[in-house]
Parts: sequence; C-alpha cells; structure tokens
Amino acid sequence: MRTEYDFTGGVRGKHYKAMQAGYTITIHKADGTTVVKDVMPKDGAVVIEPDIRAYFPDSESVNKTLRCLIPILSKKRRTKAKKAGQK
Repeated sequence: MRTEYDFTGGVRGKHYKAMQAGYTITIHKADGTTVVKDVMPKDGAVVIEPDIRAYFPDSESVNKTLRCLIPILSKKRRTKAKKAGQK
C-alpha cells in the first residue's frame, strides 16, 4: 500500500452481506463496449472469515477438521434429546 492511502475511517466487512446476495460487475472496454456480468455465489458456498483462513488455508483442511467435530456434535445432540425427553 502506498503511504498516501488513508483507511482510518474504513469499516471492515462493510459490504459483506450485500456480496453474499450477489453482485454485478460492469466492464467498460477501450473500444466503447460495455460488458455486464452478474456474479452469484455458488449454491452451498461457505465463506470463511479472514482470521480463520490463517488456520484453514484450503478445503481439505476445513473438511478434515469438520469431520473430526461431527462425532462430538452428534454426542451433544443425543444428550440434549435425552434430557428433553426426561422432562
């Protein structure tokens, strides 16, 4: 970044929710033509926050970790279901 850039009033993630809903890119070419592209996130896409990306740089690492958590989550859900049935 150049030293003359000033981001003191910037807000991180300001447009995050809007981007999740999709967005349009307008490209103005040198020959005078304009190309408009509508961009939508792929169905089922999951966005990982930047602080988490440092620990999970790729899909393989995310999937491996989530598979390790599934048995723990299943146990907690069974325990909650048992407690709810005892009331």
